[in-house]
Amino acid sequence: MSINTRAISANIIYSVLDKQQSLSQCFEQHTNTLTASQRGQCQDFVYGVLRQYSQFNYFINQLTHTKIKPEFNLVRYLIAIGFYQIDQERVADHAAVGETVEACKQLNFSGFSSLVNALLRSYQREQQSLNEKLNAAPAQITSAHPDWLLKRLKTAYPKGWKKIIKQNLAKPPFWIRINQRKQTTDDFIQKLTAAEIPFTQDNKQAETLLLDNAVSVDTLPDFFEGSCSVQDAAAQQAARLLGAMDGEKILDACAAPGGKTAHILEMANVECDALDIDEKRLNRVSQTMQRLNLNCNILQGDASKNDWWDGQQYDRILLDAPCSATGVIRRHPDILYLRKDSDIKALSELQQEILKNMWSLLKPGGVLLYATCSILPDENKKQITQFLNSQQDAKLDPIFSSENIEDPGWQILPGSQNMDGFYYARLIKQS
Repeated sequence: MSINTRAISANIIYSVLDKQQSLSQCFEQHTNTLTASQRGQCQDFVYGVLRQYSQFNYFINQLTHTKIKPEFNLVRYLIAIGFYQIDQERVADHAAVGETVEACKQLNFSGFSSLVNALLRSYQREQQSLNEKLNAAPAQITSAHPDWLLKRLKTAYPKGWKKIIKQNLAKPPFWIRINQRKQTTDDFIQKLTAAEIPFTQDNKQAETLLLDNAVSVDTLPDFFEGSCSVQDAAAQQAARLLGAMDGEKILDACAAPGGKTAHILEMANVECDALDIDEKRLNRVSQTMQRLNLNCNILQGDASKNDWWDGQQYDRILLDAPCSATGVIRRHPDILYLRKDSDIKALSELQQEILKNMWSLLKPGGVLLYATCSILPDENKKQITQFLNSQQDAKLDPIFSSENIEDPGWQILPGSQNMDGFYYARLIKQS
């Protein structure tokens, strides 16, 4: 039997929505034997459907009078994949319908074939009227965001929350960072041009490129020899803002998968400790270092504790704190379904605990860069304000002149200059 990527994709969506598994983990489990092309197709189906699932589910409920029971949710997810493919218009509608019905049989739900066929054909015919009905649906459905997150976004960004939601449901851009230790920017750009991969160079950082389209990394010139890394432009700000200098001792806390660690090492000759609590994710740090031919001390440990520490204080610390990841929903749409409102308070408490512990490991005169990929003030500027008010030897080192203790740091919103949502605040430990 040939592999049907729709059937595999429906199983991945089932793992996320019904089993509450993270998308990155279950995607790897379900696709590790597929070809690059098949994995790419699954990625398109899964990410596309998860970004719009509440709307597709609404359409399914509008089109059928027979309630699809929860034990048949795989069929529901298959129908959503069919809707997504009809919307994309990359294949003929009859092919989208036929392949989805075939996937239904492959998943041993042949008894639903007629229903799947009928719903997809109804969707083709009634798209306009369905979209008109959707406009009157509750905000949770039209926005594809849970109520708790909508409420927080509206409170934090009363004038900009709609733009954030739009960005969260968009396909993310494809940024790369040229490894300056391997070649000059001009040399790499020549190779990229010869490979006929169109790009735009960042206005402020010459080694940062935005590709016109997402590509498989094996098509990037000398990628496996360490020529470049795939990293969003917002994440690339971390190493630049940390400002490590030759000879310094650096800690990258919560380092996995190691993209920021690598960037630090590409920019300066430093002794760098890469710490993370997750041993499996540390394997990715090791792989990243190996591919880029860089060296760091990889440490497994809890950043809120010191039992991994050798007692030598650091000149600079990058604290990429555990967070809600609400700034990178467009890259991780499972966040819309897995994150809960109660997570924010627990994360905020953990962030403050880690921040205080990291501070004790910093030399007097040292610099700590606090970072999250969150856009929620509770995890960002409120954390820094609270810390500055409680820590006598902590001083804000403004990234922009407009910063003050009540409004510290740089909050990047999703889509701003085509970047992911990120937050940075830089602190100096006074002597």
